[in-house]
Amino acid sequence: MEAFNNLMYGFGIALEPMNIAYVFFGVFAGTIIGMLPGLGPISALALMIPITFAMEPSSGLILMAGVYYGAIFGGSTSSILLNAPGVAGTVATSFDGYPMAKQGMAGKALAIAAYSSFIGGTVSIIFLMLVAPMLGRVAVSFGPAEYFALMVLGLTAVVSLSDKSLVKGLIAAVIGVMISIIGIDLQTGTERYTFGSAHLLDGIDFLVVALGIFALAEVFYMLLRGGGGKEQPRNAIGSLKLSGKECRAIAAPIGRSSILGFFTGVLPGAGATIGSFLGYSMEKRLAKDGDTFGKGNIKGVAAPEAANNAACTGSFVPLLTLGVPGSGTTAVLLGALLVMGVTPGPAMIESRPDVFWGVIASMYLGNIFLLVLNLPLIPLIAKILDMPRPLLLSLILIFCMIGVYGMSFSVFDLLLLLAFGLIGLGMRLFGFPAAPLILALILGDIMEESMRRALQISGGDWSIFIDKPISMWLLIIAALSLILPLVKKAIAGARA
Repeated sequence: MEAFNNLMYGFGIALEPMNIAYVFFGVFAGTIIGMLPGLGPISALALMIPITFAMEPSSGLILMAGVYYGAIFGGSTSSILLNAPGVAGTVATSFDGYPMAKQGMAGKALAIAAYSSFIGGTVSIIFLMLVAPMLGRVAVSFGPAEYFALMVLGLTAVVSLSDKSLVKGLIAAVIGVMISIIGIDLQTGTERYTFGSAHLLDGIDFLVVALGIFALAEVFYMLLRGGGGKEQPRNAIGSLKLSGKECRAIAAPIGRSSILGFFTGVLPGAGATIGSFLGYSMEKRLAKDGDTFGKGNIKGVAAPEAANNAACTGSFVPLLTLGVPGSGTTAVLLGALLVMGVTPGPAMIESRPDVFWGVIASMYLGNIFLLVLNLPLIPLIAKILDMPRPLLLSLILIFCMIGVYGMSFSVFDLLLLLAFGLIGLGMRLFGFPAAPLILALILGDIMEESMRRALQISGGDWSIFIDKPISMWLLIIAALSLILPLVKKAIAGARA
């Protein structure tokens, strides 16, 4: 009853006419930003700090939160239609979303993404309302050893799903980790793998690799097959309607991934990207038709979309209850709150209930706005696929180049984009999975930092990773995720 009363108080703030306008503007701007590769929510939120400076803290955070989860919601569009993930959290969506679009089911894929995002966001808001203070205390119990083990589990879960070869999945993951450590070591100031180039001192941005491996590689692959001059079939959009059988098929994956995504988002440093990959890998393991994942399975779209939006909402738990940002995006939100004179932490629920409960209530409105905005626009957005193939390929290339160049205004990054496009083409031709490389690139920094901090705490004693129960069990599960597929394959071979 107390939670209900608090939520009603939050709705009293969120339903003020000006705050309703802020929610709508935030989710609309976030959706557009998420669709465009290269912008991302971090840049948008950083630009909005001066705008929110003069606002009431509750209104300012409502606006910025809307941009954040709106961008995650909208990022699935470019992933599904162009195989060019708009934000990191929608990479896993492209694994099955883009094959569905190529099979003439773009409308259905976008509709599933919209419904899954809405449900995932709504479920996580309910959890946020009920258990935020308690989960904030649990998140603090995760130290460097536990975070390292969690990152290892996330990586092995994806590697073990490599369809053709576990070895190729491991090779791709190792390459991703190697790319992630390029640049200056923040702890020692040592240059690593820069080859004397000043352009590599800051490392290689995720977007350069993701757009190269996915979008540019797709362009090269189409050209290699001689498809550059062929017209797209006119039934590319397909129906937006889901049959009863399809609704039943995605119901359980959405529910499981929403819960998994929320609890992943609660952990600082995890966030929407890891949540989406974990949701995808969990459903592929549980599904009877797991071998069709990556070929246009609707569960492969529903699971990561529910998980990434749930994780996005879950990331507000450590931010609001502990003052601990779980990602670059929530770090910008933390900075904005401090600028507005609000200090997040355990006392925030008591000292600034208008900000805490107002933001939670606004998320309900935001999810409804997102669904109402996106569903009617799906037929219009999906008409991108009706373009002549040469024009479509040209647009993909232009979007990639503008997105990458707009980040740093560096021609060197464009050359890196081309290089990773060729690498992605080679991986596709020789059967190397892209998912382990991308996830390893995202997790590499966090894994290394957590490992080194844990070893500093233990004085170089590696047993710290198995002395702590949580990290020990996470590492055991990670090892089993690699071993069990090999055992299954061996048993199947023996029976044959």
